[in-house]
Amino acid sequence: MAVHLQQAPAWFISLAFLGALCVAALTSRLLVHLTVCLRRPKDLRRSYGTWAVVTGPTSGIGRSVALELARRGLNLVLVDLSAANLQEVSDTIRCRHAVKTVSVVFDLSLVSTPQGDEAMRRLRKAVKGLDVGVLVNNAGVAKPGAVFLHEADAEAWVRMIRVNLWAVTEVTAAVLPGMVERGRGAVVNMGSASSAVPSFPLHTMYSATKRYVAQFSRSLYVEYKSKGIDVQCHAPFFVATTMLSGFSGIWRPSAFVPTTDAYARKAVRWIGQGGPLCVPNLRHRLLRCLLAAVPDSLHDWVCLRGNLRTRKMLRMASACTLRG
Repeated sequence: MAVHLQQAPAWFISLAFLGALCVAALTSRLLVHLTVCLRRPKDLRRSYGTWAVVTGPTSGIGRSVALELARRGLNLVLVDLSAANLQEVSDTIRCRHAVKTVSVVFDLSLVSTPQGDEAMRRLRKAVKGLDVGVLVNNAGVAKPGAVFLHEADAEAWVRMIRVNLWAVTEVTAAVLPGMVERGRGAVVNMGSASSAVPSFPLHTMYSATKRYVAQFSRSLYVEYKSKGIDVQCHAPFFVATTMLSGFSGIWRPSAFVPTTDAYARKAVRWIGQGGPLCVPNLRHRLLRCLLAAVPDSLHDWVCLRGNLRTRKMLRMASACTLRG
């Protein structure tokens, strides 16, 4: 055996070594995932507090997460731009679970404007005196998507930045002081797998804002861990939401595209576990590991062409709608 190894070319030995490292990394990640899945679910009320704040709780992942947190016994502060939608989801939650809800009407795209400052004051007043143990920054904007940077007006990009980046920062800053005072809490920022890939062409601004969320979460995790506060960025791949229609023409639930309820059950289970960057869905984690092994140039080529096809389909659908 020693003779054969000595005769093997250097490139073969290097390739075998890299392959072993990849297998070891994948195995360790899967073991972490398995450990969390087998571990008894954390009692969020006992670990963090009796209230949770959820932004964007009226549809998609946010709605499912809010319902899952209520199922776990947490009272909810619900933050969204539509009073009617807040009323509907609040009634649904209280009908299904014996918890309290507080609604705060807040258009997060108006952060750092006079209207946004007033809404932020209402949010601070709403959480004051409450035992807020969990914050889920779920609200996000994906549109405009499947476009070149110059094809959308500047105001659309500003709106995306305000919701995906600025609002996450301000809402977190509003809720953290109470957690620090109580010495416990968990902050979950909804990121995206797009922030972890080499590029995400035609969705450049979206992936850039989500990369901020990942770095923001990682740094806060280091800052506040010693104060008893867990900070995480959850980075899912595709989940079956209406937002996904801006990324792909095929967004129905499948093996690698879970429903929002299925994703929320996993996401809530991972709160406070698995470190600062989490991929709660096992199939998403496997996809992440596989993509990490793809050369950047190949990823760029495939991703650009796939997103160009999506752009073409969306434009055709829009033209048909206008003709109709």
